[in-house]
Amino acid sequence: MRNAANAIGNLKNTHLADFFRKVLYRKGRTAAVSATARKLAVIIWNMIVKKQPYNPPTQYLFLDQKRKMGLIKKMKKQIGKFEITSEDLGIVTTNF
Repeated sequence: MRNAANAIGNLKNTHLADFFRKVLYRKGRTAAVSATARKLAVIIWNMIVKKQPYNPPTQYLFLDQKRKMGLIKKMKKQIGKFEITSEDLGIVTTNF
């Protein structure tokens, strides 16, 4: 698994390579190889034991991107809770 994970680290545009580079940036190459090998093992295990087809994610988000998405979700929830319209916020929409 570690050899496969190391090879994944040399690939260009795959979601596992993106995951590898994310961990590589934060923790270094050995940790990235280990984390990717574990992820690969979990994927294979789920495919064999649970008979689940492999559905790769579109992309892995960095922590700051996840936080921003969480804040946006929270803001939308509060806007809905207080029944605020776009006119109340001063947002003007134009239809072309």
